Amino acid sequence: MTSSAIAASGLRKAYKDKVVLDGIDLEVAAGTVFSLLGPNGAGKTTTVNVLTTLMKADGGTVRVAGHDVATETKAVRAAIGVTGQFAAVDELLTGQENLQLMADLKRIESAEGKRIVAELLERFDLTQSAQKMVATYSGGMRRKLDLAMTLVGKPRIIFLDEPTTGLDPRSRRTMWDIIRQLVTEGVTIFLTTQYLDEADRLADRIAVLDQGKLVAQGTPAELKRLIGGSHVRLRFAGDAELDAAQQVLTDSTRDSEDDLTLRIPSDGRAKSVRELLDQLDAHSIDVEEFSVHTPDLDDVFLSLTGRTNPKVNAS
Repeated sequence: MTSSAIAASGLRKAYKDKVVLDGIDLEVAAGTVFSLLGPNGAGKTTTVNVLTTLMKADGGTVRVAGHDVATETKAVRAAIGVTGQFAAVDELLTGQENLQLMADLKRIESAEGKRIVAELLERFDLTQSAQKMVATYSGGMRRKLDLAMTLVGKPRIIFLDEPTTGLDPRSRRTMWDIIRQLVTEGVTIFLTTQYLDEADRLADRIAVLDQGKLVAQGTPAELKRLIGGSHVRLRFAGDAELDAAQQVLTDSTRDSEDDLTLRIPSDGRAKSVRELLDQLDAHSIDVEEFSVHTPDLDDVFLSLTGRTNPKVNAS
């Protein structure tokens, strides 16, 4: 595999007069999790559809697993797996039958197909439910089965379009564990999600899409630093200590939620915090408590798109 699992340049797509993707450039390193964020209607699903050959772009170039999506469609499809927003499973079949059907469609030799099906059922903790109709499965079980079906062909790149929407907290965390394990095995994950905590925990890099344009790209930490607002909160035992500290720390302000707490702008790094505490110690000022606060992805999302995310921190 090339070092870049996915590379897009100048990607454009429009529906009549509505521009959905307006010259997008992105690159996804192999063996990483790349998360695409954006408000509803930003173009996330359209991006996935173009990258997975389900839709043709109006302009730009896209290479997936080293292949051009426009001219090497079959090669791209052989290298990828796609799990959409809704579980694409047959409710009238059992879990095992769904997996076996996928193995048959991929023309995997019978004995090898049965081995793969058995391994996936065990891996996704579906063995005990293998002979049950999928109609009886919970939402979490269906999502696990859907992802298991995607893995039948051992794809090198997997596109997950909002894979945990509607799942309970336990099922979401199970999916996160599965995604992390896939990455340790060298699989590349392209993740779209409305859950910002999900992107924060899983993604190596994040891109924010808004009105068809990428407005920011970087690691979660880089995006948080982009908007600033990091600070240290120092709490004191009484007014005397707080007043003395405020004279020493001239850039501090009183916290509006706690009369005995000061807020001091800081990058939050250990060296900066240590220097701050040493400065107070040099003036014999005791600190009762301290904590470091940095912006979260909800702050980033609001700053970049002008909107809050309705599903942030949903768990």
